Amino acid sequence: MTATSPSDDPIDLRSPEFAADPFPVIERVREAGGSAPALFVDTMEAVLFVDDEDVRTILGDRRFVLDPANVTRGRVTAKRSDALNALGIRPDLITYLTESILDKDGDDHTRLRKLVSRTFTVRRINELRPKVQRVTDDLLARLPGLADGDGVVDLMPHLSYPLPIAVICDLVGVPEEERAAWREWSRRLNRFDPTRAELMNDTLGEMVDHIRGMLAERREEPTDDLLGALVRARDEDGGRLGESELITLVFTLVVAGHETTAHLLGNGVATLLAHPGQTEALRSDPDLLPSAVHEMLRYGGTAVVSKARYAAEDVQLRTGRLAAGQRAIAVIAGANRDPRVHPDPHRFDITRHRGKPGEAHVGFGHGIHYCLGAALARQEGEVAVGSLLNAYPGLSLVPGRDPRRTPSPGALRMDSLPVRLG
Repeated sequence: MTATSPSDDPIDLRSPEFAADPFPVIERVREAGGSAPALFVDTMEAVLFVDDEDVRTILGDRRFVLDPANVTRGRVTAKRSDALNALGIRPDLITYLTESILDKDGDDHTRLRKLVSRTFTVRRINELRPKVQRVTDDLLARLPGLADGDGVVDLMPHLSYPLPIAVICDLVGVPEEERAAWREWSRRLNRFDPTRAELMNDTLGEMVDHIRGMLAERREEPTDDLLGALVRARDEDGGRLGESELITLVFTLVVAGHETTAHLLGNGVATLLAHPGQTEALRSDPDLLPSAVHEMLRYGGTAVVSKARYAAEDVQLRTGRLAAGQRAIAVIAGANRDPRVHPDPHRFDITRHRGKPGEAHVGFGHGIHYCLGAALARQEGEVAVGSLLNAYPGLSLVPGRDPRRTPSPGALRMDSLPVRLG
């Protein structure tokens, strides 16, 4: 491995410095050559890459795999399950953290993706737009009643979270009265504290039991939602979908389907309002909404790093070489601010993507694991941001009450976004 670290020690992605603000670390790696040894959040060694070309190769090239069992000649001995077991996660629950659609390679991934992809077709997403608009309008109408005496309201619990969880739960088939529980489970999962394994075990146990209950209900009374379709695939085509795969698929879709969008909205609105000139440009030209959402994803999308991949064989990347069995971390935020691809990358510019086909950023990933719900997330972003600015023309950040993020390794998660409605 020819990558070198900007310091003598590997970069610890669990460090408070990286969790609070990853961009200075990313730029130091870029200046040092573009790659560096690192310790991933599961404590295992890896090499991180911040270059756009390298990130796309790691995410899209079949020489990189998620499952170490797929590495040639058995060169990988350490597994993520071993690290989780060492942290105290119950063995019977580890499979739900390591065997999701997000962890599958090749044919296994294709098999699972086909089962759910029809739910996220362009036609289906377009049909959802009126519902997304209705939910958004309802949430926006409630904001004045939730504001304090100064007209200040926190958008995270009152818009950014409830919109995407309402939409994905409706698609999957989670009843409205159960969504608060899902929100809490998701919050715990995405703030995993390795010193509190008991809380993680309790959370996973509750989720698995709850999903089993929903599956039993669908078997007694079939439904037309995604959960009903998955139950039919499991029961009518034996071997196509295992029971644990079914459970994992459900909670992955719900958690991933709202967490990333919630923070896209939080980070995006906070960034937009911090740039008043950009806000006014968008108010003046609503046709900029698609480009603005892409810029929000590029500049401050939720994902900072990808899941770790293993080199299935020796691979020469632009900024470093990996031997078979070594782990690579694609730094999404690094690729999205690569000056070779994005001129003046630290400037927020909502016109940057206007009129350009495809996506210049990798905010939704790349390759076979490109986000299933990307079109839905973009739509929710466009509807929510456009409707928010239209409903509250005087919307602004609140001096002395800055948006607040909880430091989180691997993601930019907004906890609080106080705004004055105007």
